[in-house]
Amino acid sequence: MDQQRPKVEEINISQEMRTSFLDYAMSVIVSRALPDVRDGLKPVHRRILYAMHDLGMHADKAYKKSARIVGEVIGKYHPHGDSAVYEAMVRMAQDFNFRNMLVDGHGNFGSVDGDSAAAMRYTEARMSKISMELLRDINKNTIDYNDNYDGTEKEPVVLPAKFPNLLVNGASGIAVGMATNIPPHQLGEVIDAVLAVSENPDISIEDLMTYYLHGPDFPTGGMILGRSGIRQAYETGKGSLTIRSKADIVEKSNGKTTIIVTEIPFQVNKARLIEKIAELVRDKKIEGITDLRDESDREGLRIVIELRRDANANVVLNNLYKQTSLQTSFGINMLALVNGRPQVLNIKQTLEYYLEHQKEIITRRTKYDLEKAEARAHILEGLRIALDHLDEVIELIRQSQTTDEARDGLMSRFGLSEKQAQAILDMRLQRLTGLEREKIDNDYKEVKELIAELKAILADEQKVLDIIKEELLEIKERYNDTRRTEITVGGTDFIEDEDLIPEETVIISLTHRGYIKRLPAATYRAQRRGGRGIQGMGTNDEDFVEHLLSTSTHDTLLFFTNKGKVYRAKGYEIPEFSRTAKGIPIVNVLQVEKDEWVNAVISVKEFDADWFLFFTTKNGLSKRTSLENFANIRRGGLRAINLREDDELISVRLTDGDKDMMIATKNGLLIRFHESDVRSMGRTASGVKGITLKEGDEVVSMEIINKNVDLLTVTSKGYGKRTPEDEYRLQNRGGKGIITCKLSDKNGHVVAVKPVTGEEDLILMTASGVLIRMSSDSISKTGRNTQGVKLIRLGEQEEVATVARVEKEEPEEDEEIQESEENIETESANEDETTEE
Repeated sequence: MDQQRPKVEEINISQEMRTSFLDYAMSVIVSRALPDVRDGLKPVHRRILYAMHDLGMHADKAYKKSARIVGEVIGKYHPHGDSAVYEAMVRMAQDFNFRNMLVDGHGNFGSVDGDSAAAMRYTEARMSKISMELLRDINKNTIDYNDNYDGTEKEPVVLPAKFPNLLVNGASGIAVGMATNIPPHQLGEVIDAVLAVSENPDISIEDLMTYYLHGPDFPTGGMILGRSGIRQAYETGKGSLTIRSKADIVEKSNGKTTIIVTEIPFQVNKARLIEKIAELVRDKKIEGITDLRDESDREGLRIVIELRRDANANVVLNNLYKQTSLQTSFGINMLALVNGRPQVLNIKQTLEYYLEHQKEIITRRTKYDLEKAEARAHILEGLRIALDHLDEVIELIRQSQTTDEARDGLMSRFGLSEKQAQAILDMRLQRLTGLEREKIDNDYKEVKELIAELKAILADEQKVLDIIKEELLEIKERYNDTRRTEITVGGTDFIEDEDLIPEETVIISLTHRGYIKRLPAATYRAQRRGGRGIQGMGTNDEDFVEHLLSTSTHDTLLFFTNKGKVYRAKGYEIPEFSRTAKGIPIVNVLQVEKDEWVNAVISVKEFDADWFLFFTTKNGLSKRTSLENFANIRRGGLRAINLREDDELISVRLTDGDKDMMIATKNGLLIRFHESDVRSMGRTASGVKGITLKEGDEVVSMEIINKNVDLLTVTSKGYGKRTPEDEYRLQNRGGKGIITCKLSDKNGHVVAVKPVTGEEDLILMTASGVLIRMSSDSISKTGRNTQGVKLIRLGEQEEVATVARVEKEEPEEDEEIQESEENIETESANEDETTEE
């Protein structure tokens, strides 16, 4: 009964799982996913090429069905699915995946649009010319062989690889716990780098990059931005590149501009790229594109993007770079198998391992040729002995009863080896002529010279290196082509070069719904107070201009949002539009989020540590932070202030640390205090109380007050007034403030309070986009507790939206003066001012 019981072996399940998974992981790493550093091939690629070579599908032979190749591979060498083998072969035949294709495909082998290849029964293939260089001399005992999966066949462990395929075609693969991603390179540069290492083993990676191997060269072209990523990858084996499409901006005779894309980044699907651009245009995330066409053909790739007349082509193109795969990153991880073990390699190590492989190939080939030459010389020596004793040899053979007897007689009589004696017996009668004797002597002399040469090669490593150099230069001459990928110096910022852009004063306008534009400050001519104004911007329904800023094209603009984040852009990076154009969505210039809008814009020339940014929120909190904390702002923005719940950032001002600050509220209260009352804080601090608000009130303005200025108060219904700053006494921060304007249904609520000197012009913009420019000294001075005078005539339901100060402009002499008594309504009141609580 005991013998009939099944044998059960108790094992530790944890240990068994650990061992089994490790075996599986190593199998994937070594036998599937990672390339060998010597020939740059994974097992499946090596088996495909070897099977094609074995079937005689050389570059000079006819194409054969792909199904035949796949069947040979999975039947003899690769015990996996036929689709996996076919897909690997297809990639080797795609000129947009392999820098130098290893398979010459005939038929539909897919496209850069992501189209899959036709079924293997329809397509045909053969080895490409350059792939035959990977197998050259394979029959000269240059490599080792292993048993295949069932032990019935032999397969190569590695190919001779007469060119450095790992770097030329690159490799990518995901194993277990590790992955490789090696970019392709230009053949001539890689060969030059190998030769440089062979001639100077101590050469530095910096010199290799400078003089020989400049960087990756992708089959689809494009541009690599900067060399820092290349240097990092070459020195450490890991790095990241930014690849940008090659695009030209073409101006047509009708004034329209077209962007033509001729090269895209490596491994980007062209069809999906075009779909993404169309989606962004449809969702209005990118404005200005009127037409999008794919005009690619057999001559090359061509994507045409037509723009509106008022669209800034550089801005549109840069936004395409930021929001689509017209610009991508390529992560480099130079992981390969070295002696069967995965290892991350720098560029010099990769070249050294290939060079060592070639030394071994040349050495083994030379030994093979030497053995063949020595065997040939041995035979020729026997033939010469036979010819020297021809009559005796013939007589011995004639007297022998059998071939064995004749062979033994020759061996014993003349001291020949068995092979020599057999060669004499196999010799044809025509070899007995005088000419044949002379030919045998010449052959023997040549073979002896060859033997001496081969022995000299084996005795001198420099001769081996000379052979490697000669063969590599031969391959370079036959297969080298021009570099496709351009390497540019610089970062990924906007295309414009600041040095090429004239410095001029401009006005930046930003609407409530996020449309931004720039235009010269001289666009607006001054008008007298009370004029109807001119149309300053075309806006959508329910949209209005919220920010107007006079700045320079070379200044840095800091955009502060309601969420307390800050973004930056140069003045010239804001696209220029006509006076009546609404502009471009700010998401095309800054990477603001959907539920985020700009509440403050300031201009900065230099980020000096002695200067400060003063913040105020809607709920009356204030903080002061050194300007140098904002010198390095990412394109994706930076946290400028931590906001408390239900609070928003209202205003930000630039100060020198010794200013009086004022905070004004919607209900007409104002507080003035010295900025030193608010200590300097970190960038992300929330701040302290600047003003105490009554219920229903909120902050509308925060400004700097200098000596001998007036405070201009503007209300929503177009009333305004100037009040001398000395009527506002200095208080401690945190108070409730004093009255700055008497409010009623006639003049509405306070929109803005700004300090003026009378030497500037003011621009008032209504919610509907009507703009008026006037000199600030044309506005009457009145006390704090007054309603003011009418500054602009408003229609029903129309309100003033924003107020901006710009440089003084003298009015034209022939300008019509529109001024009447109804436009000047001054009302005074003698109510006592409220006291601070």
